[in-house]
Amino acid sequence: MPQKVLYYEKRHKEYREQRMEISLRPITEDNFIDAFNLKLAREQERFVSHPIRSLAQAYVYREQCQPFGIYQGERMVGYVMVIYDYDVPEYDVWHMMIDEAQQGKGYGKAALAQVLAYIGQKPFGDSGRIALTCNRDNAKALALYRAAGFAPSGNEDEDEIELVLNI
Repeated sequence: MPQKVLYYEKRHKEYREQRMEISLRPITEDNFIDAFNLKLAREQERFVSHPIRSLAQAYVYREQCQPFGIYQGERMVGYVMVIYDYDVPEYDVWHMMIDEAQQGKGYGKAALAQVLAYIGQKPFGDSGRIALTCNRDNAKALALYRAAGFAPSGNEDEDEIELVLNI
């Protein structure tokens, strides 16, 4: 279902509202190369792992995770992985990224809403908690997660903070 998203139009220097079709599609043999071709801006590379590394982790944790391409229509514009931690239990959002050429269009916000809806189905098990980590210097991502209701848990690791959302 198309979502209404507010985004900043750099060319016109104003905020605009747009309905967009954002969907999550599992990474498969048909689209993993598209995930490998996603790029981050150079200054963002320290904030999130590239999908190549993430998909290696997905292979290791394949019984408890689902990697997704983030699609706008038929074009992959980003990547995210959902993993279930049986020990806690909680759902974790790993390695969410939007391709550098597609940033600033509201795709991250719309994709996060899709991720939360997916987790709400409890595909791997029951939990009322969603967690993620974010580099403390990644102001845009922190603002996105906080706007979605995530709050710091108090756990920190080097340059990352853990944010949680109770559902």
